[in-house]
Amino acid sequence: MLLKGYRKKISRPECNPQSQSIVCIARLDEDITEALPYLNAALAGFQYTREPPSLTIRTGGKRIVVYPREIAINSVEDEEDADRTLEWLREKINSVWEKRTEIQPRFEGMSRPKMMDILRLLPKSNCGECGRPTCMVFAAQAVEGGCGADDCPPLSGENRTKLSAYLGQFRFEG
Repeated sequence: MLLKGYRKKISRPECNPQSQSIVCIARLDEDITEALPYLNAALAGFQYTREPPSLTIRTGGKRIVVYPREIAINSVEDEEDADRTLEWLREKINSVWEKRTEIQPRFEGMSRPKMMDILRLLPKSNCGECGRPTCMVFAAQAVEGGCGADDCPPLSGENRTKLSAYLGQFRFEG
């Protein structure tokens, strides 16, 4: 087991204390630098940086940045959501580390879907049936992995199939 524990701090962004968004910072008890390229390969990270080492993962509308001794998560719903996300990551880090001999480390990020490609397939009616105020917001969240073709009720059958196939090229972990 590589990562045994961490200490977390939950707060609102300092620049906007009235924000609905909650941020979680976890200080890791162990240094996980060597695990980052393996984690990048296993989780299909969107951005991997060698110096300083970090891995950015986008999943479920969250942006998670994993550093050697810290994990930063934005847009957590509450402390329970932060705990679930941190525990999921701790398990992933340890699982990947245990299987590292079977994994080809990856030292670059994966390509991301393009917002305009997604928007072109949407109805652009801004109807709000998906729960988002505009099709542009829907497309931005789809780029982050927060929604998919099935989340847009008025999307036509042909465009639904095209959007599913397009987003299917990109892997989002949950």
